[in-house]
Amino acid sequence: MSTPTLTRTWRSESPEQTHRLGVRLGELLQPGDFVGLMGDLGAGKTHLVRGVAEGAQVPRSEVASPTFAIVYPYSGRIPLYHADLYRIADYDELYATGFLDLIGGDGAVLVEWLDRVPQAAPREHLRVTLRSVAEEARELHAEAFGNRPAELLTAWVTGSGGC
Repeated sequence: MSTPTLTRTWRSESPEQTHRLGVRLGELLQPGDFVGLMGDLGAGKTHLVRGVAEGAQVPRSEVASPTFAIVYPYSGRIPLYHADLYRIADYDELYATGFLDLIGGDGAVLVEWLDRVPQAAPREHLRVTLRSVAEEARELHAEAFGNRPAELLTAWVTGSGGC
């Protein structure tokens, strides 16, 4: 794994704040962006994902967990491909799904459980790890790998009230 271009860590005090952070990230996403999410069950990934979808102008009724479908495409301001790798055993299994064809395409890719198959991430990506630090509070640690992900992280942090 390469060294991140930029890292930032900050705290969300509630599920609603985590959702709002997601909205801001979704507003900033561009085609070709890849965001990988990591964290234990209950760490807040779903709240962040729902916010990202809202920020990308995906109708709320379309947002679902793709756990059984692996990848769920959403139509919003830009195409948003939401993947959940929790049930994927390895890179070969992921490759067989056609998931890799989405990377660098017409939309942004948002991946939960990236730590299950870290090789799924392209060289340039934003990785966000969520960790529970209190009943509702979460720590978000973001690592940008490459120039565009560093620009995305900087804009996200700036528009989210800083770190």
